[in-house]
Amino acid sequence: MSTTITKLELPANIVIRDLALKIEKSPIDLIKKLMSNGVMATINQSVDFDTAAIVVGEYGFEAVLEASEDSTKEEAGEVPLWRQMIAGENVSLLKARPPVVTILGHVDHGKTSLLDAIRQTEVAAGEAGGITQHIGAYQVEKKGRLITFLDTPGHAAFTQMRARGAQGADIVVLVVAADDGVMPQTREAIAHAKAARVPLLVALNKVDKANANPDRVKQQLAELELVPDEWGGNTMVVAVSAKQNKGIDDLLEGILLVADSNGIKANPGGKVIGTVIEAELDKAKGVMATLLVQNGTLEAGDIVVAGTSYGKLRAITDHKGKPIKKAGPSTPVAVMGLSGMPSAGDIFQVVKSEKEARSIVAERTDAAKTLSQTKKKVSLEDLFANVQAGEAKGLNLIIKADVQGSLDPIVNELNKLGEGEIGLHILHAETGNIGNNDVMLASASKAIIIGFNVQADVDGRRLAEKEGVDIRLYEIIYRMTEDIEKALNGMLEPKLVERVLGRAQVLVAFAASKFGKVAGCKVTEGELRRGARVRLYRGADMVYEGDLSSLRHEKEDVKEIRQGFECGVGFKSFNDIEPGDQLVCYIVE
Repeated sequence: MSTTITKLELPANIVIRDLALKIEKSPIDLIKKLMSNGVMATINQSVDFDTAAIVVGEYGFEAVLEASEDSTKEEAGEVPLWRQMIAGENVSLLKARPPVVTILGHVDHGKTSLLDAIRQTEVAAGEAGGITQHIGAYQVEKKGRLITFLDTPGHAAFTQMRARGAQGADIVVLVVAADDGVMPQTREAIAHAKAARVPLLVALNKVDKANANPDRVKQQLAELELVPDEWGGNTMVVAVSAKQNKGIDDLLEGILLVADSNGIKANPGGKVIGTVIEAELDKAKGVMATLLVQNGTLEAGDIVVAGTSYGKLRAITDHKGKPIKKAGPSTPVAVMGLSGMPSAGDIFQVVKSEKEARSIVAERTDAAKTLSQTKKKVSLEDLFANVQAGEAKGLNLIIKADVQGSLDPIVNELNKLGEGEIGLHILHAETGNIGNNDVMLASASKAIIIGFNVQADVDGRRLAEKEGVDIRLYEIIYRMTEDIEKALNGMLEPKLVERVLGRAQVLVAFAASKFGKVAGCKVTEGELRRGARVRLYRGADMVYEGDLSSLRHEKEDVKEIRQGFECGVGFKSFNDIEPGDQLVCYIVE
């Protein structure tokens, strides 16, 4: 008599409680089955598809990977970079690889001390020589398994890599001081990790201090949707003391558990591809680049293309400065031989010949020029059209307000608007002016920055212009919600903004037969541009507004004239010009 096999659709990762509900079994029975298969897990932990398939198989189910899960994630841009890198690989050749970890958190909460403690653990474990060369990343061993750490703490660096197309880390360790609790940079780091959709675990540091209050910190984390696993949530919180070297082993074990539940894999024999961690110019050795291999095996003599640089690798050294011949997935290495300086976050790949490498670099250089000229700004005006065209799935927002009392009602009002057909996602909400970090997060996440009773820093504005980030400033809440509601409904009209190009002072006014009266001016700021709009002021009064119809420099017609130079300016059908008048030149965008 044959047993009937029931097919069961499962996602790539599933919480044990949810799996038990799906097959109508007790979670305790499931945990026992997992233990018998060598997997230790709690009711609130996730297991990957392969593990879940083995367990449900013992109950007479045949597990099938949910097709919609991956396709939906692909469309929403939620697929981790490493999954994209192995997309074309043969599934049967994929093998588990060491997880790549980065450490984020508030300043002075002990990120660097924690990295130092982890390094010392490795040296104490019997590694000869210790870390002799700093290459921006290193590996430690725990229970016979390797973990790769990116030695670049700071969410700005983490997000800058994402903005360039790389993800770098598979797991984020958030360091929070037990005596200080959640601080502004902690919230910012959480926002960056969530935007990157990277698994996160918390290292609760400084638990040895007399004023440490772990329960208060856990409550703060729970309020930010990071509910500790011991409270029934999905966030692992590990108590550590970097100063006293306590809890480091528990943290490393936690990292391995998170890695196992996310099934991080690669094909060591597949296409060689990875990420540039950092690069520097050494006077003696030339360009030295730190590369993180994420698929395939990198070997000395390989021809590598990284961003718009390429070259044949003359030497490869590991994180201790020891020469090696090859490096597999998740291995950080320092390499010599690249023709130029790649940027942190550039994706590198191995190609067959230098001719192919030169061709790829030429294409990328041309593409970069075109992109800089045609970089499309993500704006509220274009939102509905982008969604209709399939270019966007919803609206990502970063909210900055002057005080917490304003921030909370704004977030509540915007969350109500996000319940319609087009999703609205608040990636980060914080008090304070808009700065570079906000702009980098917006650039990496294709988000719009909303400011309420705040200003954007000068550097932030410049970076926003360069990165094509839309910053909207408001002083009245209902106008802000009205604009966003209109954008979600496709009714927002384009906003016209004046941009001042330059200013000039009229030195003399003289008659010209062709133009009537002409103003002899000196440009005091910026530039004057023919065809732009101008306003002429006499004291505080505006005496003329219209087009700048003619612009001459030493008897020659010119398109523009810059600060410090003198010129003749003619206005269409206007002759009332006097020395001392002030001229403002502007365009409307």
